[in-house]
Amino acid sequence: MTCPLCATAGGTVLWQDDFCRVVLADEPDYPGFLRVILAAHVKEMSDLPAAVQQRLFEAMLAAEAALREVLAPDKVNLASLGNVVPHLHWHVIPRFADDPHFPNPVWGARKRDTPHAVPADASERLAAALTRRLGRALETG
Repeated sequence: MTCPLCATAGGTVLWQDDFCRVVLADEPDYPGFLRVILAAHVKEMSDLPAAVQQRLFEAMLAAEAALREVLAPDKVNLASLGNVVPHLHWHVIPRFADDPHFPNPVWGARKRDTPHAVPADASERLAAALTRRLGRALETG
């Protein structure tokens, strides 16, 4: 079976180097929903040496900080599930009091019909904020 995070980007790449990538997920109800995806096919954080764990954690924190800077969410949810795709990745999800599921988890019971509105240039601003925090990205494509 082919791993979808090895075979595809897993979303719109906002930042990438040879270690990991930060992508904007295709989640219409959750504009700004990011994934931080380890480049290597690894299943669990505990499979990584401590220095590599720290580097991935720093990338995830940079994604959270970029979301807070650009979108000013009421809360940011962090999740590493991998039940369906056992390739190490973190979900970094901006949450707003008016988003479709708040205060429930994004995978919980829906409370509202419309997503929180974000600026049209949010993905460009997120990419710039990630580059400031993580350094210059490698050329992609």
